[in-house]
Amino acid sequence: MREKQMEAEKPVWRGEAALVAAVIMNTFGVVLMLYSGSGISAISSVPFAFSEVFPHLSLGTWTYLFQGLLILSLMILRKRFVPEYLFSFVVGFVFGELLDVHELWIHILPETTGWRVIYFVVSYLLISFGIALSNRCRLPIVPTDLFPREMEQITGITYSKIKISFDVICLAVTAGMTGIFLGHLDGLGAGTILAAFTMGKSVGVMGSWMDRHVRFTSFLSGEKLCRYAG
Repeated sequence: MREKQMEAEKPVWRGEAALVAAVIMNTFGVVLMLYSGSGISAISSVPFAFSEVFPHLSLGTWTYLFQGLLILSLMILRKRFVPEYLFSFVVGFVFGELLDVHELWIHILPETTGWRVIYFVVSYLLISFGIALSNRCRLPIVPTDLFPREMEQITGITYSKIKISFDVICLAVTAGMTGIFLGHLDGLGAGTILAAFTMGKSVGVMGSWMDRHVRFTSFLSGEKLCRYAG
């Protein structure tokens, strides 16, 4: 009873607003991390590799193609058609388009070494917070964020382990593609490696903080935006 009362007393965040904020933060974070010179984030490294090897399609286009593959993989693992995953793909399409938008203006930012360090730190925190936020919005989320969350439910393995494994596999694919087709590693840097091995834990820490301080509702949750009594 006490736990229910404490839960009801938490501030309520709309899941719709949380999802919009998460998509904006993550797309900006991905492009900012790449602009910092420390390498692109692991979740976008595979589409980045494809955009470099096959440049006739943009990073945004390769991103939602990659996300479509993740959605298909989840349906195969669940052995059934999941309508909610299609909504996730729509969110992923918007994500890909916003990546291209951010790439159009990001070059106006200064490029000195000091600023690049700041860009990496800010992008790392933005992506981590954005993923934690999207995982709790109670709405279909970007497939690259959805995949580790759903894999946790399918396999029973903790989210942080799945997230780190997913990121490392993405980096391995990126290294293989750019190394074979371009003759050198592209898009991978110290920041990419650091983020791949630590971001899963950071997302978990930020998510735990959110769980302690706020709760989320959305039109899909069936919960009215109000405080419970008793």
